Amino acid sequence: MNLKEYLSITPEISAAIRDGKPVVALESTILSHGMPYPDNLAFAAEVERIVRAEGAVPATMAIIDGVLKVGLTQDELELMCKGEGVAKVSRRDLPIMVAEKRTGATTVASTMTLASLAGIRVFATGGIGGVHRGAEKTMDISADLQELRQTSVAVVCAGAKMILDIGLTLEYLETMGVPVLGLRTDDFPAFYCRRSGFGVDHNAKDEAEIARIAKTKWDLGLAGGILIGNPVPEEYAMDFDEMTAVIEKAIAGANAEGVRGKNITPYLLAHIVEYTGGQSLKTNIQLAYNNARAAGKIAVAYARL
Repeated sequence: MNLKEYLSITPEISAAIRDGKPVVALESTILSHGMPYPDNLAFAAEVERIVRAEGAVPATMAIIDGVLKVGLTQDELELMCKGEGVAKVSRRDLPIMVAEKRTGATTVASTMTLASLAGIRVFATGGIGGVHRGAEKTMDISADLQELRQTSVAVVCAGAKMILDIGLTLEYLETMGVPVLGLRTDDFPAFYCRRSGFGVDHNAKDEAEIARIAKTKWDLGLAGGILIGNPVPEEYAMDFDEMTAVIEKAIAGANAEGVRGKNITPYLLAHIVEYTGGQSLKTNIQLAYNNARAAGKIAVAYARL
């Protein structure tokens, strides 16, 4: 497989991968489709700073003019944050985006793909996609879950987004053989909230334990990812019952307007921000910072094994 004409890795990240130093992959959809400019630019800088503070190298992913980018320059980061003509790109979109030399932001699934191609083992995101409510009729299941089944990257998240059917999401991951770990928790987190009411496969006492489990899985030849649920810090967590009511209201609005497919998540998240008076966005930002911190620690521990 010749990736040279498709994949561009910054010199710093390339050297870190070559030398076995810790690297943390970061997505770009939250920048192009999740926050307004220039708040997203400040957010991106802070996430990268947090990863570096833990001793790891950040690698923000994107597709720019058909090139798979592992690490972005400041100008490229500006381009993604301004979001003009930037598509939302999952795994299925990658060959089209590259062949047609288009520009797009990476989701969880496509970030995992790029990380794997580059040789990066740890990825920090906000929350994963999953099985949508009513999926028994719509078959609306995020590509994130299939990516976790097949791509050997450890994904640090604050759980699955609350707009999903979290129970079915975890059942799907079990069927696909994906270990779901809690970082110092027995309860799988629910994005804005620290608990979902569903358990994890294993409560890891610290980031070093997670790194050991990941290495052991891949040493055994068990391909596929590991999902790490890292609860949002207590001071930023939202009330589960209140958020459930807000989400039900947003879903009712989406159903009434016929919003479906890849448009449903940004629609719901935008309306949740509106209904919570902006508090959900503040929580989203803090949980992303918390995940970057944990991912940095895991990457450093993994590099020492």
